[in-house]
Amino acid sequence: MQFLVRYLIVFMLGVMPAMAADPAPTPGPGPQELIEQVSGDMLRELDANRALYSQDRSQLRKLVDKYLLPNFDSDYAARLVLGQHWRAATEAQRKRFIDAFYGALMADYGDALVQFSADRLRFLPFKGDPTADTATVRSEVKRDTGQMVPVNYSLRRTPKGWKAWDVTIEGISYVRNFRNDFGAEIDQKGLDALIERLEARNAGQAPDTKPASGTPPPKPAGKTG
Repeated sequence: MQFLVRYLIVFMLGVMPAMAADPAPTPGPGPQELIEQVSGDMLRELDANRALYSQDRSQLRKLVDKYLLPNFDSDYAARLVLGQHWRAATEAQRKRFIDAFYGALMADYGDALVQFSADRLRFLPFKGDPTADTATVRSEVKRDTGQMVPVNYSLRRTPKGWKAWDVTIEGISYVRNFRNDFGAEIDQKGLDALIERLEARNAGQAPDTKPASGTPPPKPAGKTG
C-alpha cells in the first residue's frame, strides 16, 4: 500500500508540471499585428512608387510577393480550393496548381491593391479568442465615392507563425469563389487544363481570364463601381 502511494506521488509530481506548462508560443507577431505591419509596409512602398506599379504589373507582383509570400499559406489555401480534387491529384499536379493558384490570386489582389492608399485603410479592433488557432483581421478601405468597403483577412496558426490564407472583400471570399469556379472547370475539362490556363494567364498569354463557370472573381474593393 505504501509503495502504491509513493508511486502515485512520484507519478503526479512528474505529470503535473507538464500539464501546467504553457503551450509553446507561436513565433512572430499575432494575427492583427502581422496584417497591420505587412499592409502598412506594402502600402507605404506602393504610395512611394504608385505610377510604376500602376503601369508595370510585373513590378506590382514583385511588391506583393515581397510582403505577402512569406506570410501567406498558399499550400493550405490551394488544398481548400481544390477540395475533393486535391486527393485525386498527383504530387506534380499539386505543386503546379499551388504555384498557378497563388499567381492568379495575387494578380487579382494586386489589381485591388493598386487602388488602395495608406490613408484609405482602417483596421478595426480585433475580435476573437487569442488562444484559438484561427483568426480574422478586419479592415475597411475607403473608395473614391467615400464608401467604406470591408476587407477581411483569414489566418491560421502554424509552427512558423501566423499565416494568412484568404481575403474576403465585400463579403466575397477569394478562396470560396475560386473553389466554386475551379471545381466546375475541373469537372468540365480536367485539372491539367485548369492548371495550364492559370499558368498561361500568369505568364500574360491568356486574353480571356474568365473562369469556365462565368462567375467573375471578387470585385477589387478599391475600384469604384
